[in-house]
Amino acid sequence: MSINRTPPKFSKTRKVQWGLASLGGAMIGGIYASLLPIFYVDYLGLVENAAIIYYVQIIYLIVNALNDPLFGFYSDRSKIKKGRRIPFIRFTAPFLALTFVLVWFAPDASAGNWNIFWWMVITTCLYDTAYTIIFLVYSALLPELTEDEQERNGLNMYWQFFSMIGTIFGFIIPDLFRNQSRFLLLMSMVLVGILGVALILYTSYKFTERPEFAKIGKPLGFGEAFKVTIKSRSFLVVAAANFMGILIQSLIVGSLFYLADYVVQQSTMILLLFVFIPLLAGIWATPKLIKKWGVVRSDQFLLLIGGTGLILLFIITAFDVVELVYLTLAIAAIGFVGPLIFTNVLFAQVSDEDELETGVRREAAFFGMNALFTKPAQSIAIIIPTALLDLANFIPHDLGDPPVLPQPPAAIFAIRLFIGLIPGIALIIAALILQLYPIKGKYWEKIQKDVLILHDEKHKKLEELEGSSNIDQS
Repeated sequence: MSINRTPPKFSKTRKVQWGLASLGGAMIGGIYASLLPIFYVDYLGLVENAAIIYYVQIIYLIVNALNDPLFGFYSDRSKIKKGRRIPFIRFTAPFLALTFVLVWFAPDASAGNWNIFWWMVITTCLYDTAYTIIFLVYSALLPELTEDEQERNGLNMYWQFFSMIGTIFGFIIPDLFRNQSRFLLLMSMVLVGILGVALILYTSYKFTERPEFAKIGKPLGFGEAFKVTIKSRSFLVVAAANFMGILIQSLIVGSLFYLADYVVQQSTMILLLFVFIPLLAGIWATPKLIKKWGVVRSDQFLLLIGGTGLILLFIITAFDVVELVYLTLAIAAIGFVGPLIFTNVLFAQVSDEDELETGVRREAAFFGMNALFTKPAQSIAIIIPTALLDLANFIPHDLGDPPVLPQPPAAIFAIRLFIGLIPGIALIIAALILQLYPIKGKYWEKIQKDVLILHDEKHKKLEELEGSSNIDQS
């Protein structure tokens, strides 16, 4: 069958516009991920009442895991006139700024543990729900913008590039204020919330949805959508590998302050350079890797590099050779490019395969169900350091005071474990899991051709539907 339409292409300007939302989100999410673990343990002093952190994370884990699939299924079925993705971004953005800021206004130890507990439960769960709504539909929108894999990867590259820039700010901003007054820290959080949401809203007004995906085809019911999703081998493999990727990302991001303060006793900024420069450079090398090996093999290759670098980091930190710590961090950072760039591209492939089977596009369902499996990794990434530091008798300090040095040797060993050995092994496991991924080679080539034919048919049906509506109205 002939194809009358070609996949949409995007200029560099358009790709920059797409990436600005990720810049805003990554500034907010980067600060949340990097500062929250040490905020709990070191600044609020909850290492001495670690059960409070565990209870908060258990509730957060449940909310965090369930809100994604529920909203994902709802977004796919939405019949809002202006779209099933972008309106949710615009409506939710102000609530993201508000809830993000409120997290850091938590009462101190003098207010009592239960006051801290309830404040953190309510604010973190509301924050996560707002963040979920925005970036679940943002993720779901990307594969719908174009069928062309190179264009998808191009949009995703700018997404991840700006996300890295935002994450860097997510370290730099709290690092400038975290050992000064709490007032300055709180004011910086207010400014970040406002700026981050402004960038998200800007992107939402620069892109429009393709109406044929919402108007043509009957959406699956919640039960049917759930069954079809969990039966997809392609989805389950990517979700399992992504669980490891999210765990590593959360562990590393939440542990760099510990590594800087207590192991190498150097500025966090130096560590950031050796993490983010290889990351930023590696993003732009991914098109060549895809051209040579394809998405899956390229991802596996980088995952193995990252796992090796982290295991070497665990070994090297046993010795007082700071230069080698930087080198192993840089090696690991090259490997982090894999899960950052290729995961979204793999989910786009999963959505294409699924559309050929069900007749409807269900990106939000896949990203939402993915979170059901992977979001617990974020809570685990907070629980692991807390539990290890609690067992190792870590000594916390107050906000505005310098770190407590020296720490017990067991505490230093615990930090080496959760920033080196544990995430290193997880990355290698992720590479092995992807060996089971079925969408590759000739099968993937066939899916690409069949999806273009299907989308051409949907577009023609939409034109016929709109033509009939115009005749009826006249």
